[in-house]
Amino acid sequence: MQFSSKTLSQTVTKLCLDKGIDHIVISPGSRNAALTIGFTGNESFTNFSIVDERCAAFFALGLAQQLKRPVALVCTSGSALLNYYPAIAEAYYSDVPLVILSADRPAHLLEIGDGQTIKQKNVFANHILFNGACKEGDTHQSYNEDQIHTALSVAINQSGPVHINLPFSEPLYKTVKTPSVFPECQAIVEIQETASPALISEIASHWNASSKKMILTGVLAPNSLEVEVISQLAENPSVVVLTETTSNVHHSNFFPAIDQLIAPLDDSDFKALQPEVLITFGGMVVSKKIKKLLRDYPPKVHYHIDSKKAFDTYFCLTKHVPCSPNHFFREFLSHTQKTISTYQQDWLRVKNQRLQKHDLYLKEIPFSDFLVFSQLFKTLPDNIQLQLSNSSTIRYGQLFEMNPSHAVFCNRGTSGIDGSTSTAIGAAHVCETPTVFITGDLSFFYDSNALWNQYIASDFKIIIINNSGGGIFRILPGNKNSENFATFFETNHCLTSKLISEHFKFEYTTASSITDLDTKWENFYSLSERPKIIEIFTPSTENDKILLSYFDFIK
Repeated sequence: MQFSSKTLSQTVTKLCLDKGIDHIVISPGSRNAALTIGFTGNESFTNFSIVDERCAAFFALGLAQQLKRPVALVCTSGSALLNYYPAIAEAYYSDVPLVILSADRPAHLLEIGDGQTIKQKNVFANHILFNGACKEGDTHQSYNEDQIHTALSVAINQSGPVHINLPFSEPLYKTVKTPSVFPECQAIVEIQETASPALISEIASHWNASSKKMILTGVLAPNSLEVEVISQLAENPSVVVLTETTSNVHHSNFFPAIDQLIAPLDDSDFKALQPEVLITFGGMVVSKKIKKLLRDYPPKVHYHIDSKKAFDTYFCLTKHVPCSPNHFFREFLSHTQKTISTYQQDWLRVKNQRLQKHDLYLKEIPFSDFLVFSQLFKTLPDNIQLQLSNSSTIRYGQLFEMNPSHAVFCNRGTSGIDGSTSTAIGAAHVCETPTVFITGDLSFFYDSNALWNQYIASDFKIIIINNSGGGIFRILPGNKNSENFATFFETNHCLTSKLISEHFKFEYTTASSITDLDTKWENFYSLSERPKIIEIFTPSTENDKILLSYFDFIK
């Protein structure tokens, strides 16, 4: 075991270890040498070396997503730090704990024209839970310990990103065999979840008086809701539970394909579905259609259940209930009564009609994104972690019922395509089950540096749907025949991932028809010594028509 001679490095590493922050993602640099020495010199830390800071941050996000505890990021001074920002914003809105440890030059070398310096303090101000700014020198030891302790406690308690800026003067590489400071770890005071009896009673009074209750779940980690809670909600005839691909909640009486259910509705149908009571929980909701419905046909009351925050997504929020969904429902359901209602049964009838039409439509359409996604979700193995990229991938996923044995994840905090592959690779590294990542061509190429990574599991699989551009822009409203559409919106290209796959030692195969796909799945999902990529080429100009016609067909 060795230590950096810098007491600030010794303080950071000791307090991180004391608080159970033992996964460290390091990007190379000189100014952060003291931190790198401190973390890599101690066998208790699991260290990762990733050159590209943007990829490193999303990789750390994937680790923290699965570990459910903070992961630390270490970088050098200057613009390196700014490359963390997309992942920090995602962590901020997705409640994923990250600890950003940025090395900096000492104060007297800032803003004088010295190399590799920027204004690092508070650089993530709008998307960070705590900004810590340490000072160099033994006279600041007490202050530094307080800054570091506070940052780490916030990351743990509030489950989000924090930033600690750490100045180091030269020499940077000197080591010692024994530390010169012994910071004490302060106890973390856990935030108590509370749903006051008065608030429980208030919500129950509305609930019991209503024959139309809607529950809408956003992003949830697997097993977030107890089986007993799911059963009680599913068996209540006055309750409609809408779930999303990323909700990881399943029951035959729930409604997992929201857009499939509501897209064909008319005004009278919307009024019939309009709830009197709306209860929401979980993270960001993908479906724009349910947002529009609830904004145009708002409930009488809306309560959002979350231990941390409540967004007024539907412009009708009554109150925020500051606790976890499980904690809330354990207290709440004992105060409720079943109401005579046909609300759930009426909409289950519509759901079944939609599913019948859905199956008929799949038999009629040609090879396309829609048909490929249908095939994917049918052929995925049981008991996997399923990581989805944003844009078209998650939206197609919303139209199909997920396999309950799959744990589904997607970066829906900011809904960006920029780090989906890196996140999936990080998540796969610490996940005990095999991981399959489904992505589009633009998302894959955008984050292709994610494969510059020595921590990719041999059972990691990537499925790329390559429709030669940003196909989602053909689905969205707009003039698709304009002169600049293909170049500046759809961003047409003729690229394939073949050379990238070979360069990073992935097994690579392709498919361009359903018949072709059927012959590839068995080998693709079989065990191998290397991770695999299958690239599926679909027509670029037909997908929008097929998807938009779907909603007319299933009416």
